[in-house]
Amino acid sequence: MSDKPQLDLFSPVLEAYAASGDGALSNPQLYDRLSASLEVDKSFWDTKAPVGRAARLVSLPKRRVRWMQQSLKNLGLLERTGAHGVWRVTARGAEELAKNRPRDLAAAAPGQVLLGFSTKLGLALWAEARDAFTRIDEPVHLCLSSTPYPLQRARAYGNPDEREFSDWICWQLEPIVKLLAPGGNVVLNLSNDIFMPGSPERSLYLERALLDMQRSLGLHLMDRAFWTSPKPPGPTRWACVGHQQLVHAYEPCYVLTNDPSRTLADNRRVLRPHTDRHTQLLGRGGEQRHTSYGDGAHRLRPGSFSNQAAGTLPRNVLHYPHDVRENAKLRSDAAAHGLPPHGAMMPKALAKFFIEFLTVPGHLVADPFAGYHTTALAAEETGRRWITTERIGEYVAGGSLRFRDAPGFLANFEIGGHPDEDDAESSNERLGAPGMR
Repeated sequence: MSDKPQLDLFSPVLEAYAASGDGALSNPQLYDRLSASLEVDKSFWDTKAPVGRAARLVSLPKRRVRWMQQSLKNLGLLERTGAHGVWRVTARGAEELAKNRPRDLAAAAPGQVLLGFSTKLGLALWAEARDAFTRIDEPVHLCLSSTPYPLQRARAYGNPDEREFSDWICWQLEPIVKLLAPGGNVVLNLSNDIFMPGSPERSLYLERALLDMQRSLGLHLMDRAFWTSPKPPGPTRWACVGHQQLVHAYEPCYVLTNDPSRTLADNRRVLRPHTDRHTQLLGRGGEQRHTSYGDGAHRLRPGSFSNQAAGTLPRNVLHYPHDVRENAKLRSDAAAHGLPPHGAMMPKALAKFFIEFLTVPGHLVADPFAGYHTTALAAEETGRRWITTERIGEYVAGGSLRFRDAPGFLANFEIGGHPDEDDAESSNERLGAPGMR
């Protein structure tokens, strides 16, 4: 076991004891529970390696667990029971687990569509995506969303598994695709690091989803954009522990449209600044050489690259770090109002790039999995209209914190709580606005 899994043992070991009936486990019982939670074979604990000058064979994984038991004991979170090899969680340990365990979140009831908050440009709805978008009758020009990833360990907001993801995403997107304007686009930020259970084999869920979105929804693939940002080393199990994988560096963003010949995309709206070298080349009137490369596939002539342009065309590898300061402030604001943080927020700059690339001011941008409403905020700041759905009430409330200074901001609930059934009447009155039915 490497140092990284050693650190990762803190919560799994404590959770294993807390999940037992009386908070006590023998060491063999603990290893069985850890096998399930860490997704390792039970034989893993019997893997031995030579240690010390005597090269005595020792199970390093079991030794790490014993070190963790002692560490938890020193922290007052674990104690011996008196029986050999049997430990139990202390009252303090149980309190720490309860304090740090994600609380139950308020999910929208089936068929419920309530207004969370609004601005002059947009509506944030507390609802399942399909329940809300079947009530909208206005053309959508862009659907941009970071969907729940099909993780084996679901985040607090839940997610489909990799086997059902394709059917699930097609079901959720169907009413939105029906609203797409001719040439409208769908952009989905997904995960490349989904593996088959207990194996370093990558899932083919992305390929299945693309094929099914074409067959079932009539969407055509325009591009695979690769979003890169600084990330911790991972995937931990297959790259850092097993060493069978390379460290991950990107997430795919699939760009799809209902009509490739009429797509609303225009890369001139997202030009990058010229490099100093390119600026100098333009100043010289372009290339002065006459040459060719690749058996004539690429030719340079005097005057090549001399056209004056406002910038350089962007590539489909997009580097956008997370908005560390802004996200930290948002989490602090959310905590101050008793709201949970969102565990997976898209950088606002990434959302802005796609919005500006694929729409013009006044177009309607939709996000069916809004989270803390990054897509909506990017649309608001670039003059696009927007409509979002989010099934978790606390995330709707948390997202509203980002719009308090937006023109026409109005929350349909008290910040610090979430919408509830008592808001239904006033919500439905406001949902009678143009574009809703």
